[in-house]
Amino acid sequence: MNIGIIGTRGIPNHYGGFEQFAEIFACNMVKKGHRVTVYSSHTHPYKESQFGGVHIIHCKDPEHRIGTFGQFIYDYNCIKDAGVRDFDLILQLGYTSSTIWSWLFPKSALLVTNMDGLEWRRSKYRKPVQWFLKFAEKWGVRYSDHLIADSKGIQAYLHEKYRVNASYVPYGAIEYFPEKKPSLLKKYGIIAGQYDLVVARFEPENNIETFLKAYVQMPERKFLLVGNYNDTRFGKRVYARYAPVSNIIFANGIYDNEKLNTLRYNSRIYFHGHSVGGTNPSLLEAMACRTLICAHKNQFNASILQGNAFYFTEEKDILQLAGELIDKRDYQDWIGTNIQAIRELYNWDVITDQLEAHFIKWLKERSAHLVRQEMAVPVLLTQTIKQG
Repeated sequence: MNIGIIGTRGIPNHYGGFEQFAEIFACNMVKKGHRVTVYSSHTHPYKESQFGGVHIIHCKDPEHRIGTFGQFIYDYNCIKDAGVRDFDLILQLGYTSSTIWSWLFPKSALLVTNMDGLEWRRSKYRKPVQWFLKFAEKWGVRYSDHLIADSKGIQAYLHEKYRVNASYVPYGAIEYFPEKKPSLLKKYGIIAGQYDLVVARFEPENNIETFLKAYVQMPERKFLLVGNYNDTRFGKRVYARYAPVSNIIFANGIYDNEKLNTLRYNSRIYFHGHSVGGTNPSLLEAMACRTLICAHKNQFNASILQGNAFYFTEEKDILQLAGELIDKRDYQDWIGTNIQAIRELYNWDVITDQLEAHFIKWLKERSAHLVRQEMAVPVLLTQTIKQG
């Protein structure tokens, strides 16, 4: 197969979930003998034309100069370039700014879209943007040949809302086998088992400020936040307000998996505040690092963690849990069950095999459909001549 992947800022991952997915999935598919191309922003720090055997096409991305509207221009440039490639299948990750160009996708390629989460619910967007995103979601459903849902909750939503059967394929994670790295913890002034952790983008719906408001009231508890606070207006605001608080540590973005996993593994409680969307990769990665998790209570997180985590809905829940003398060793059954899920359900090799099987099946169905159409033409022509 010749596969094109659009909808990310590029690989290797320097941003978020879809970038992580694109990097691992693309490299895995290349190992299986497929040709894979990932579209990347021209501002991406990695400038080479290949990564792990994956072809990279850098397209002009003016977002850094003109703001959010630049995403639409970047997606247009990617889709326009895809039109001159000989892709068998294009995997579109998300729909927020790309589906307005759906009519430009090459008709010769099968279009498969991972619908991501319910983007129009995100509080970071103003009402007009949320209104637009509802239409973008409809266009994504309408113009895609097949849909992927990374959460059973999203799969159910798409069926209820649009009467379409999306294929459920979650994200994956790699089980972490810990190594002692005391120098990394020392850098942030923390001690193994004596700090709580969040790894997330600085967006309101990730409950960043809920955590911060709680930990301001617990000066004896170290709280480490990993995420690029300079990336959003919200991030800059909360950093300016809470950075002076002595027990709150802002680590900025960390994209070295070994460092991230070390921080996850050594944490006392890992908080997962994502309240909107499907299966979030950072949650799976926390599970893979044997963390003790407290997650925002919603259907997406609960479908993954089930009864193997603490849950919170508001600030007082965090205060109550974080204030207790929690010891991870008392929750090894939860941690063990989560690790088993990573091995059996959220394993990248398993997920790659699932997607590959879907892609092959869909391409065969498309090919058979085209053959039937070609065979129907002479029959129709013969009938027309006889009638004439």
